[in-house]
Amino acid sequence: MTVERTLHHFPLDPASRQVRLVLGEKRLPFVDNSVRYWERPRELTKMNPSGMVPILVETDGDAPPLVLCETRAIIDHLEETCREPSLFGPDPAERAEARRLITWFERKFEFEASSYILHEKIEKRLLGLGAPELANLRQGKDALKSHLFMLDDLLQAREWLAGKRLSLADFTAASYLSVIDYFGDVPWREAPAVKTWYMKMKSRPCFRPLLADRWPGLAPAGHYDDLDF
Repeated sequence: MTVERTLHHFPLDPASRQVRLVLGEKRLPFVDNSVRYWERPRELTKMNPSGMVPILVETDGDAPPLVLCETRAIIDHLEETCREPSLFGPDPAERAEARRLITWFERKFEFEASSYILHEKIEKRLLGLGAPELANLRQGKDALKSHLFMLDDLLQAREWLAGKRLSLADFTAASYLSVIDYFGDVPWREAPAVKTWYMKMKSRPCFRPLLADRWPGLAPAGHYDDLDF
């Protein structure tokens, strides 16, 4: 039997984008269900008590649906059950470096940069919390520059973030940066090696659905879907 998949997600959520990129890279078809998770719909909290996305539901014939909640659990499951293409290369050092960078983005980058920018640019509007606080935006953007400089140093010596091979580290980084880039807040000129890397990421087939994302009242920057920006 063919496994059927439904992904419940929010288009401008970095965690949701990680899963979408992995599904696309592994060429796994899925039904796309955009969810207004902040309204805590009953169907969502039934599947995931935290009320958060992404949630991947797999059905296989008459077997009970498999409900997978939270990014890491979903991606680990996809990597274990759909091994090709692998999200990690064969080299142990590169695998370790990929995991380090994934943790860097999911902890340090989110805490220092994206949480400030995306709260002010997206969450406040969705929750009706008023205008963005300029001090918070400035703090997030300053931290973003520091992270970009670190990545630029890596990419001046490497083809991909973790080394010679494309890995989950690249998809994780791209998922975070792509949402910030939706609002035009990534200073690409200050990190030319990162810009070149991101152009390669944007050109991958799995990235096309992300570039088509639009949310009512939140128009993307003019260059957002331009592959040669």
